[in-house]
Amino acid sequence: QVQLVESGGGLVQPGGSLRLSCAASGFTLDDYAIGWFRQAPGKEREGVSCISSSNGDTYYLDSVKGRFTLSGDNAQNTVYLQMNSLKPEDTAVYYCAARPGSCPFSPYLYDNWGQGTQVTVSS
Repeated sequence: QVQLVESGGGLVQPGGSLRLSCAASGFTLDDYAIGWFRQAPGKEREGVSCISSSNGDTYYLDSVKGRFTLSGDNAQNTVYLQMNSLKPEDTAVYYCAARPGSCPFSPYLYDNWGQGTQVTVSS
């Protein structure tokens, strides 16, 4: 059974950092791509970053490039999203999701989701 558990969210001031974790079970990162998504109140869920299982390449939403870094630890079966220079517009519930193979940014192409973790950027 595929299961994803996010952690690491919280309240941070603008310019601060957080590291989100997505612990996976029921599959290995060698076979499944992991995507990070976020959803702010009143907005659609959007893709933030993903890591492909086929080649380990990572992809980022333009607005987070240079600030967010995605990495995977296959031994721990966990993916991390390091978020630096956070802005108020990064405030959202962040979700990780998994699917076999490639990592598109469309949330509709993922079947397996975690419960989400709240990130609030505010002074």
